[in-house]
Formats: sequence, structure tokens, C-alpha cells
Amino acid sequence: MTDVNSVVLIGRLTRDAELKYTSAGMAISNFSLAVNRSRKVGDRWEEEASFFDCTAFGKQAEAVNQYMTKGKQVAVQGELRQDRWEKDGQSRSKVVIIANTLQLLGGASGSSGASGGSKNTFTRRDQAEGGEGEPAYSDGNFEDDIPF
Repeated sequence: MTDVNSVVLIGRLTRDAELKYTSAGMAISNFSLAVNRSRKVGDRWEEEASFFDCTAFGKQAEAVNQYMTKGKQVAVQGELRQDRWEKDGQSRSKVVIIANTLQLLGGASGSSGASGGSKNTFTRRDQAEGGEGEPAYSDGNFEDDIPF
């Protein structure tokens, strides 16, 4: 059986995305999502937030970075990656979501929806970091007919 590493999250950005470049010129955008869930405590429901660090690479990172501002709602489809390093003689690790698809869903929390709920999708075609090939981008409009 093949292993599966896939995650889908919809949440709000906890800060503006940070765009950086490697020495080879590849763009890297780092951002963090807050994803809420409701849980029952006694006889009432409470919101509980979980926070996830995410990374987008290449043209995808450059394309979305200017729109990735604190409070914006986004959907991320990607894969989990465990980063490992050593600091002060101690082994450390952190799980990060590598974004394969980003979808901008709306305005900031509490806004009147300046984007009108439009959906802009940005997809990374090549799955390997630093791999060859250009990312594919889609605005959600497809010319091909769906056969069903």
C-alpha cells in the first residue's frame, strides 16, 4: 500500500505572509493559518483555534504574496513536512504544511468582503522543491467541458 501525505485547511492568516528568496533566486513565502473548531464544554460551545505554519515556493509564492495579509481567509491543500534541526545540542523538529494549492477565499475577518468572495486558485505543478518546470495557475475558469 502506498503512503499518503495530504492535508486541506481553511483558515485565516495570523500575520502577513513573508516573501524571501534563496541564493539561487527561488521565492519562498511563509505564512501561518489559524483554523477554528467548535467543541462542547458543559452545555455551551466554545471556539478553539489551532495554528499551522505553511510554506509556498516559486512563482506561486510570488503570485499570492501581495494578497496574503493578516485576517484573510485562505484554503490550502498540501502535504506535511517535518523539519529537523539541532540547537544547543538538542534535536528539534517542527511540522510545516507545504502548499501545493492556495485559494484566496475572501476578505479579512469582519470586513464587508471587498473581494466579493471571489475564488482565486494558485497551484504548484511541480511537487519537488527546487524541481524543474513552471507552476500552473488557474483563476477557476476552465475552457474544457466537464463530462458529467
